[in-house]
Amino acid sequence: MIYFRFLDIPAYFIAYIIISFFGLCIGSFLNVCIYRLPLEDPAERSLVKRSSHCPKCGAKIRFYDNVPVFSWLILKGKCRNCKEPISKRYPLVESLNWFLYMLALTFIDVMNYPVHAILIALFFSVLIVIGFIDYDTMEIYPSQLGLIVILAVLDVIFGHTITIPQRIIGALAISVPFFIIGEVSRIFIKKKYGEDFRGIELGDTFLMLVSGLLIGPKCICASALIGIFTAAVVGIIAKAKGKESKLAFGPYLAIGLVFGSLFGNQMIDWYLNMLKAPEVYSMLLR
Repeated sequence: MIYFRFLDIPAYFIAYIIISFFGLCIGSFLNVCIYRLPLEDPAERSLVKRSSHCPKCGAKIRFYDNVPVFSWLILKGKCRNCKEPISKRYPLVESLNWFLYMLALTFIDVMNYPVHAILIALFFSVLIVIGFIDYDTMEIYPSQLGLIVILAVLDVIFGHTITIPQRIIGALAISVPFFIIGEVSRIFIKKKYGEDFRGIELGDTFLMLVSGLLIGPKCICASALIGIFTAAVVGIIAKAKGKESKLAFGPYLAIGLVFGSLFGNQMIDWYLNMLKAPEVYSMLLR
């Protein structure tokens, strides 16, 4: 459902211009997080002590070259100082964050739950950072998970969309099975291959735990299904092409969490209603 339809046309466009501005600007900051957080040097890892600079030549990026998406296009994807290519990931992350903000504030009931809609948009930003860093390093950092916990606490206080018991169920519904699968697979893998790793890592398990606190049981279950399906498809394709079959699970869980946050309640309700309908069974058994 489009929840901005109650606005007149000028207000409609103004609302989306504001969303676009914040989405692109925060997306630019996410690029800094994705690049710096995995660095080993604490000085280089800081998000506030050093201004934006070219990763190749180290030249400071001036404010007029730091406009999200547009500066990259104007400079044709190259550093103004050294002319070295700048990764396409930068405008991709900025555009992705903008797009997810548009989705969050379009498909979530902004009229009745404005704080919840904003918190879910910020949740999507955290998922972008988690997904890209996990893709690069196969690690999910506790600080990123802590941000989701903060969003969940704020949603309890100001969002008023999900009860605390529902949040607890949401936290455990997927994380507990993931933990059990991880432990069992660890024993099996170590016994058969002599390697000590889990089929589902603890970072992925904790991601679903803290996300369940925020979005509740229905949405987290839908998220897990979408994430597992997406990862399975990508894994099958990678294996068919002879590539490494081991892949980071976080990016696919992040994709699932986006769709689950937006449409999880409807998906699960549709599925449960389908199971209750006798005509469905009769149709399938013909």
